[in-house]
Amino acid sequence: MKKRAKKFKPTPKKYHPRSLTLLYEDHDILVIEKPSALLTMSNDRERDKTAYAYLNDYVRKGVAKSRNRVFIVHRLDRETSGVLVFAKHADAQRHLQDEWAHFQKTYYAVVHGQLTQKEGVITSYLAENGVHKMYSTKDKKKGKLSKTAYRVVKESQHHSLLQIELLTGRKHQIRVHLADAGHPVVGDKKYGPGEKGIKRLTLHAASMTITHPFSKETMTFKTEIPPYFEAFMKKKPS
Repeated sequence: MKKRAKKFKPTPKKYHPRSLTLLYEDHDILVIEKPSALLTMSNDRERDKTAYAYLNDYVRKGVAKSRNRVFIVHRLDRETSGVLVFAKHADAQRHLQDEWAHFQKTYYAVVHGQLTQKEGVITSYLAENGVHKMYSTKDKKKGKLSKTAYRVVKESQHHSLLQIELLTGRKHQIRVHLADAGHPVVGDKKYGPGEKGIKRLTLHAASMTITHPFSKETMTFKTEIPPYFEAFMKKKPS
């Protein structure tokens, strides 16, 4: 392995984006914990208040004309919190995306009800309809094979806390699969029931294990289960 010409120097804290938690940074990658309600990248309605925009400002250190930028590797839904990896150059992005299927991704979710099978794998072919909503189909030609492994961690009278391993990475995969199983994620307005008094979607990307694009070292980035999830599981039904 080649050695770096210069040792990596962290960006001064005065440039750190206040809305993001930086988990790790070096010459090649930047790993954050994204909060719920923040877009990964821009859409038609929002261009500036995104993780991508904040991190571009961060690596430019306040110099608008700087050529420094970050590169999108993957996305988290706006409502989903957790580990999000960005590349700092095109070669790193290419490596991470090429190896993405081999990386381990662990999520936690609070879902409605108690599952009969306390662990298992949900499998279906996922497709997208005209209003950008994902759905399961048995037609291999219409959908992409999708697999979600889960394990019940804790149960209350009406809800369950699940640990989830994302075996494939399709759009809204976890949310659709759990809704298909009859246990939608709490707070899911798109695939679950309409709910009042729920602060957020209870889905969190808790950890990720990757191969570093330069050193080829195996690296794991972990975050804590959001306190809201634990508090919600302790709530007495109204």
